[in-house]
Amino acid sequence: MFRSRVVTLGVAALVLTACGGNGAGAPREKKTELTLYNDKGAWTKYFEEMSALSKQSVGLSIKPTGYTDSAQYQAFIKASFRTDVKPDLFTWQTGGMLEQIVKQKQVADTSAIWQEAIKAGDLSKDLLPYYTIGGKQYCVPMNVAYWGMFYNKKIFDKYDLKPPETWDDLIKTADTLKQNGVKAFYHTSVLFSFVWFEQLLAGTDPDLYDRLSTGQAKYTDPGVVQVMEKWKQLIDAGYFINPGDKTDPADVLKNGKAAMVSSGSWFNTSMTQRNLKAGEDYDFFVIPNLNPALPKTSMIFESGPLCSLTKAADPEAGAKYLKWWTTAEAQEKWATSRGDVSANPKVEIDDKALGAVTKDAGSGKYRLVNRYFEATPPPVLTAALDGFSKFVTQPGSYKEVLETIQQAADEYWSTQ
Repeated sequence: MFRSRVVTLGVAALVLTACGGNGAGAPREKKTELTLYNDKGAWTKYFEEMSALSKQSVGLSIKPTGYTDSAQYQAFIKASFRTDVKPDLFTWQTGGMLEQIVKQKQVADTSAIWQEAIKAGDLSKDLLPYYTIGGKQYCVPMNVAYWGMFYNKKIFDKYDLKPPETWDDLIKTADTLKQNGVKAFYHTSVLFSFVWFEQLLAGTDPDLYDRLSTGQAKYTDPGVVQVMEKWKQLIDAGYFINPGDKTDPADVLKNGKAAMVSSGSWFNTSMTQRNLKAGEDYDFFVIPNLNPALPKTSMIFESGPLCSLTKAADPEAGAKYLKWWTTAEAQEKWATSRGDVSANPKVEIDDKALGAVTKDAGSGKYRLVNRYFEATPPPVLTAALDGFSKFVTQPGSYKEVLETIQQAADEYWSTQ
């Protein structure tokens, strides 16, 4: 989710928490409360609600500690591998970041939980590849999200605009908004600088997108260059707000600073937190492909893991909690409290638009494309985030940006 760069917890947390002494060297204990470190600082309320339910259902509660700075959070978790401060549970990312810590033998195997959950209909086989490394499963889905466009419905109604069915429709909408002094789109120069790159590339050539993430294509290939040129055209046309604007994207949409925000379905939580009503104050549509000849509409997809450590103080309690987390009882609460979708196919989604997207995505209507943040190897991702951040403020630098990212990609893939 979108996170501010405000640092809420310092490295001092390592020292303070160490006083609890639940390290690997301590005797194994039977826990009734599990620590849950996460990078979802704004979701503390929802984790606490889950804690109350899990205590009642399986005799285990959770104590959430949320970070709002992604880099600091990752540093804390990685430091915990080498210290006596062991989180019982923690959130992470799939893709290269998960593979990294699995290879260090830090993450508990959840293969048995997956097999049982799939058999019970609590998890879909479609999610299995994102959690499989070396033939085994690790972690369970903390959440799933489908990406599309959230829009300010009152602005759309004011100018008699409808959700677009084609890319040309979307541009016509942006032009109408521009003519009326309204910025069409939100974008940012910080962590989520990749959003429009992934959307434009997936909606133009999803096969190229997949090849890029596995090192079979280059960032300097003509198809990637053309996507950057299209992105530059959109920026030059004046459709976007200032990428350096620090306003929370949910407030951008609420206040009408921009009429549309491309985001994952978890963004719905930010809207409901502001007492906005789906279908009345805002709504959601699937972003049309830039290339109308594609057989299916490309939809960005992500799934965030909830993990436990192999050297946690009480591994059995962690496994018990992860198993409960996948159940319909847990997922019903988790999804409805946040107004979001669920990884459990049995859970009905209240929000009409998100419910339809979830159902359609599960039926194969869309081509699901793994979010760039998870699909891209960490060293390449670091270079790309820096590069895209530069590009949105200096659109003319796109060739230099692509060459710099490709240098990082060449270095990474030469060792794989």
